[in-house]
Amino acid sequence: KGVEGRKEVWCCLGVCIETGMAETKKAAGAAKKLKSGVQKMRAGKKLRTSVKFHRPRTLKLERKPKYPRKSMPNKTALDDFGVIKFPLTTESAMKKIEDNNTIVFVVDVRASKPKIKDAVRKMYDIQAAKVNTLVRPDGQKKAYVRLTQDYDALDVASKIGII
Repeated sequence: KGVEGRKEVWCCLGVCIETGMAETKKAAGAAKKLKSGVQKMRAGKKLRTSVKFHRPRTLKLERKPKYPRKSMPNKTALDDFGVIKFPLTTESAMKKIEDNNTIVFVVDVRASKPKIKDAVRKMYDIQAAKVNTLVRPDGQKKAYVRLTQDYDALDVASKIGII
């Protein structure tokens, strides 16, 4: 063992190792960390503490398409004029108009009772008390629109042009 200034030279079995003060300090710091149990990095890799891998959340940019994917936007499924197809003028429908204050319409199959009620109100300016529906064997939907006491089905039918 020989000391030359600030450098230490260690010789063991014919192999000499030179270490400076900086390396000695670095080794002492590593030994201290090892003793205290703080070991976050190991040979440049993070020490894993869990068996599960959680993908890191990265930056998500907003899409900026070069061209629209659809040539035209979807048109609305049903508007008020598409709900009601036509009023029925059969004998049984006429009997309903006279006896029950009810007008019978053939409507779109996708139309619901509230949509039928709104369409009748907007198209014919009449208030419906209730709506009954049925799907006929030929696949068309029939709506029985019962009017309120304020409206007479005969007057409304003549205004529409059924009678």
